[in-house]
Amino acid sequence: MIALLSLLLVILFSIIFTRIGAIALEMTGISRDVAQFQAQSAYTGVGFTTSESEYVVSHPVRRKIIRILMFVGSAGIASAIAMLFLTFAGNTQEEALWNFIYLSIGILLLYLFGRSKLVDRALRYLIQGALKRFTKLRVYDYELLLGIGRGYAIGEIHVKENSWLVNRYLRDLRLNDEGVLVLGIERRKGDKMIYIGAPRGDTKILAGDNIICYGPEEVIENLSHRIKGKIGDLEHEKEARREKEREMLERMEAGE
Repeated sequence: MIALLSLLLVILFSIIFTRIGAIALEMTGISRDVAQFQAQSAYTGVGFTTSESEYVVSHPVRRKIIRILMFVGSAGIASAIAMLFLTFAGNTQEEALWNFIYLSIGILLLYLFGRSKLVDRALRYLIQGALKRFTKLRVYDYELLLGIGRGYAIGEIHVKENSWLVNRYLRDLRLNDEGVLVLGIERRKGDKMIYIGAPRGDTKILAGDNIICYGPEEVIENLSHRIKGKIGDLEHEKEARREKEREMLERMEAGE
């Protein structure tokens, strides 16, 4: 019974610790879904080689969090396996059956504990408070800061051969007239991808590029399908006029 209780405590500790790691990663500016996935990946030692994981380990604070999760996770998983073995080792058939029943009930309760929204809110409140007090991490709600859900969005545009954007310099595109800011460009160079952050006006857009941009959601959607030529130029002028009207309306509402 002691081994069984120890196993359940190890599982509980694992749930709480991965939650702490996920919230800590989230406080460095990562979205909640990505933070939870990377925390669970690091704790279990799975090590998915995705662009998200590269993005995480390139940041010194996130790398430290991941390193702690990997270290604690290796000990936690090893302990869980050992406790699982001790739970059933040397038992009679009847004792093994009861231990299996108790273990199943315990895991079910821990699952409900981990999935509870009430528990999630309570843990998040406590963990964020502790991390704010004892670390230099800060929570940034980027969805709120960027107005996501209020008509603005961050989008990724894959540039095709017939795109209005292809083989043109950013300064000539005048995307800011449409209220669109280019945050970065992903470009394939040989067998790997490079990232151009905060590109300047003399950056040329090439076919195959992935452009990460911020602006009105409908404008980004239109831009992703805009084809080169006269039609594309007319659409640009149309969106530029709409953006001017939007700015004037916002100024009037702000009382300027």
